[in-house]
Amino acid sequence: MENKYAKNALIFKAFCDENRLMILEMLQSGEKCACRLLEELNIVQSTLSHHMKILVDSGIVTARKDGKWTHYSISEAGTQYAKELLNKLTTLK
Repeated sequence: MENKYAKNALIFKAFCDENRLMILEMLQSGEKCACRLLEELNIVQSTLSHHMKILVDSGIVTARKDGKWTHYSISEAGTQYAKELLNKLTTLK
């Protein structure tokens, strides 16, 4: 079983890249197809896949397959957990 520190580190890893921050900003307006993200970011498919795997593994983003394309959206539960984690880690005891 993965420990809580490894799981929590994935959340912060998701926020530690300019491309991933741009992807999250794009997803704020709703679900986006990978094809749309590729056009907007001007990156290759393998690079997008790498970033999306990190975002999905963190729980912040969810993925939905539709034919050959994957559609991504921000996970409300994942973002709530990330907010609570940051608050917990930065609250003085």
